[in-house]
Amino acid sequence: MGQDGLQAGSPLRTPGSAAVAGIVFSVLLISALVLLRLSVPARPEAAGVWLTDSGRRTAVAIGLNLIPFAGIAFLWFIGVIRDRIGRHEDRFFATVFLGSGLLFVGMLFVAAAVAGGLIAASSRPAGPPGADTLTLGRTVTSILLNVYSMRMAAVFTLTTVTIARRTHIVSRWLEFAGLATALVLLVGVGISAWVELLFPAWILALSIDILTARPQASAASTGTAPPS
Repeated sequence: MGQDGLQAGSPLRTPGSAAVAGIVFSVLLISALVLLRLSVPARPEAAGVWLTDSGRRTAVAIGLNLIPFAGIAFLWFIGVIRDRIGRHEDRFFATVFLGSGLLFVGMLFVAAAVAGGLIAASSRPAGPPGADTLTLGRTVTSILLNVYSMRMAAVFTLTTVTIARRTHIVSRWLEFAGLATALVLLVGVGISAWVELLFPAWILALSIDILTARPQASAASTGTAPPS
């Protein structure tokens, strides 16, 4: 028996606070995307006047600084889902689930880094970057976020829904909502920039469902009734 009360060789328990990781991720990513969409022109070739506007630059900087913390929370969320699956985890789906989640975070970080580089370059004494550099940076950021990152989010959603249908770890309506979210992210993400909010919104609903179902799951495992 160790000093922390765990028997040597016993598996670690997922802390109850980890169940809120998905909620934290959703709130942070939604806040970041909204700040970026409201502060930066939708078209990459648009003039870089927003770089010289202190209010817009501050909003963009805040949004970019929220993304790393959103990514960290998302990694915790992946751990929560795997903990819920437990011994029912399938190697094939677990590989796709974990791989798509890690790729989503990686693409999100790279897109934020490119955007952050444009902000940093605009503060040089020589002035903001040229139109060609700005267009290139905006285009790379847009492709990373919309084409690659959101497609990985769609694969992550599809895999999570498949696992949920086999293990019954979430409510039924969330499975149908996840299928719709994944379909939109796969084929309709270019229709509107606001479509990106579907993924964190679905994660938010999923996290709340997991969090509210936790007392019942704990009571079922101990054979006691949940408090009324």
